[in-house]
Amino acid sequence: MDKKRTAHLISHTHWDREWYLPYEKHHVRLVALVDALLDKLDQSEAFRSFYLDGQTIILEDYLQVRPENRERLEKHIRDGRILIGPWYILQDAFLTSGEANVRNMQIGHRDAKAYGEPAKIGYFPDTFGLVGQTPQLMKQSGIDNVFFGRGVKPTGFNNTVSDGGYESSFSELLWEGPDGSKVLGILFANWYSNGNEVPVDEAEAKLYWERKLADAEKYASTNELLFMNGCDHQPVQLDLPEALETAARLYPDTEFVHSSLPQYLQSLKGAMDRELSTVKGELRSQRTDGWGTLVNTASARVYLKQMNQEGQALLEKVAEPLASFAHLLGKDYPHHLFTYAWKTLMQNHPHDSICGCSVDEVHREMVTRFAKSRHVAEAIIDDSKMAVAEAVETTGFAAYGEDPLPLIAMNTTGWTRSGVIAVEIDAARLYLRDGHGLEETARRMRAVDLSGRVLVDDRGREVACTVEDLGLLFGYDLPDDRFRQPYMCRKVRITFRAEAVPALGLRAYAWVRRAQRHEAAQAKAKSLLTGHRVMENEALRIEIAEDGSFSLNDKLSGRVYRDLGIYENTGDIGNEYMYRQPEGEKPLTTQGIAAQIRVLEDKPYRAALEIVHAWEIPASANELLDQEQRELVYYPERKAQRAKRLVPLEIRTVLSLEAGSKGVRIETKLNNQAKDHRLRMLFPTDLSAAKHRADSMFEIAERDNEPAPEWENPSNTQHQQAFVELGDGEAGLVVANLGLNEYEVLRDGRNTIAVTLLRAVGELGDWGLFPTPEAQCLGEHTFHLELIPYGGGEQGAFAAYAEAYQFQVPWTAAQTGIHAGSIAPLAAPLRWESAELAFSSLKINEETGDMMLRWFNMSRRGSELTFSPEIPVKQLYKTTILEEAHFPLTGNPAGGLSLPVGPCEIVTIGVRG
Repeated sequence: MDKKRTAHLISHTHWDREWYLPYEKHHVRLVALVDALLDKLDQSEAFRSFYLDGQTIILEDYLQVRPENRERLEKHIRDGRILIGPWYILQDAFLTSGEANVRNMQIGHRDAKAYGEPAKIGYFPDTFGLVGQTPQLMKQSGIDNVFFGRGVKPTGFNNTVSDGGYESSFSELLWEGPDGSKVLGILFANWYSNGNEVPVDEAEAKLYWERKLADAEKYASTNELLFMNGCDHQPVQLDLPEALETAARLYPDTEFVHSSLPQYLQSLKGAMDRELSTVKGELRSQRTDGWGTLVNTASARVYLKQMNQEGQALLEKVAEPLASFAHLLGKDYPHHLFTYAWKTLMQNHPHDSICGCSVDEVHREMVTRFAKSRHVAEAIIDDSKMAVAEAVETTGFAAYGEDPLPLIAMNTTGWTRSGVIAVEIDAARLYLRDGHGLEETARRMRAVDLSGRVLVDDRGREVACTVEDLGLLFGYDLPDDRFRQPYMCRKVRITFRAEAVPALGLRAYAWVRRAQRHEAAQAKAKSLLTGHRVMENEALRIEIAEDGSFSLNDKLSGRVYRDLGIYENTGDIGNEYMYRQPEGEKPLTTQGIAAQIRVLEDKPYRAALEIVHAWEIPASANELLDQEQRELVYYPERKAQRAKRLVPLEIRTVLSLEAGSKGVRIETKLNNQAKDHRLRMLFPTDLSAAKHRADSMFEIAERDNEPAPEWENPSNTQHQQAFVELGDGEAGLVVANLGLNEYEVLRDGRNTIAVTLLRAVGELGDWGLFPTPEAQCLGEHTFHLELIPYGGGEQGAFAAYAEAYQFQVPWTAAQTGIHAGSIAPLAAPLRWESAELAFSSLKINEETGDMMLRWFNMSRRGSELTFSPEIPVKQLYKTTILEEAHFPLTGNPAGGLSLPVGPCEIVTIGVRG
């Protein structure tokens, strides 16, 4: 006799904070939903539990309007009837950084513990694919499971399920990350609404359960069947207990339980009696026809992705390290401000938000949130960098006589860094409190003599620089102990190349008066322009053709990459979710179109050439697209073409090469006046390789150039974070970006890397017609990339990756005075070494005050981390991403340690001072 089956009904709602309605309209509905839920839980013991979508922000959103209900909410959470956490928000996986995901888990756990305990459920109901390191991140968070809806099985239009091509035999599977971590995966094979709106009426219930039980059994590996009673913004089904009583009468061979996800998991694990399939690595729906992967959300509203990259980099790569350094000097670490800034930023990280696939009102509010979070980060950076700068020993510059002006270049990346930076400093300043009057104050500042000055480094060596007089400017101080202090100043901008600033360290410079300038040293500095439209340093040679494309000669490896930087433009009759090129359309390109080329900069430290394309492209799609959108024609079946009318598209490209640099930087500016199109930049590699690599969350993901046999979509665009790279085992090319998250390796015989700069569409897509005119992205845009060729095989690739990671992080600089200090003019408090590891994070733990550092192994082989703190240390220990438990590391803390690191391992080290 077969074992009796159990139907686990999980009451929940999937709560997109904003999507096809603006945030506040969803917010009003959320308040009504939680009101009804609390009333039901108060009144009925039979309504056992409710899963609050895995995100604690729902509690904040509700209590913002209903603070009087906090005690009722807390009681039901403590009693285990409302399950919360583990996340702060349900974030997109591919468009948010690894550290943003760690902060999401940390803040979600902390906020949940204020009410009770977080549910240890790895909940990803509607995430648009999942990154390969998810199992390791779950295991380090004390979670041994993942519930997910996308990435393994075919999911089509309106989330309909299709058969065939499964990577798993059942809806239950083992998911293994690149480091070997394994979790139990639960696929919502019939979606996370497969138990929605259960009928109470017997006749309706009979039809309902006949279909639902059969659908669940089709995929389940046991008799423990999962039914999710809820969907997007679904109100609570208050009569579920009565509906389950009806079901129990109709099906006496089935136990119907108003269950919870932890209860279901326990039952499932107890019932496992067969081997499950193991799925490895990323879950990106590659074994599908390619039309429903939602991958092109990576290029919808690119301006949002650019703002996100900037916001994440400022918080995790600049503000947190600088505040940690300031903390070592005795300054309080602003945990409260970081929490606020991270929360504000993460409110833009749910998939319908950061993916750019909502109505226009949603994304307007996101722009404001990005600015708010950035402003807090900038305030922390300003305070922290001044605390650090004021502790640097600068008395050595006093030898240069009258009014030396020291400045400190700070490197908050994990690698020794050289590069061109621009610093604005006050050559002189007069406070209005000094009583000279406005006219006299202005006169004195205009009269300041800027001549006879040079820039020197910490050893007194003269540094080539450019000084731009910014003239008379107004400014003000905001002291901690008195009213604001306005002043007039004479400001200059100094641009120079900072050399070998240590990882997580600093180097002092000063703009000083020097009667005898080292003219010979100045004469030795050669121009990087070596010919007509040619730039060259020790490592690279760039030559620009008449059509604006260019060749890149990697002198170290001997490889030459040709026809780089061609722009490609196609129509796009898809939507915010998916790109669709008009049938039979031939792409437009700038190849063969003459460009205007001129020298923009010729300095010893940097050369730049400007390329201007005066181009024309179709103004929009033709009128058929509007008709097809209104008739809800599925985008792969649309027949619209591009309009005949053309509009100008002037593209201004600046290629810049720095002395000593291993990469060439690209800045593209344009004013988009066209609709329904996509613009990409093409980088042919001409390298023989079947696979390529892309930066993902704590992983260099390896992907096939050719899609799976099931793939029908002509486009095979994919996600990246910091870069994409293609190599042949000996040499390769890294294409780094700032906030350009979509690329494609073209099947054109040249293994061309195509990076999407802009995608302009006019509708949201999905389940109805939601016009989004602002997704056409009309107006001014600026894009940034860096090309980094390499030789030397895998080790050369790792060095190029490090360069790409540094490209993400802005330099920090601060003006200071002449003073004694506890920090040497060339210093770093922490030193580490490993060719294979990438540095990720430096921050202070809120509970212990310990310093937390994180790396991840870029290699799929074991490596070693050598860590040598230059500060007093009592203990070094290894911990997890939650920073809770710690495992002491043996050895002499003051002398450092060598720590083995597993393949693709994410390693966090605690430093107790």
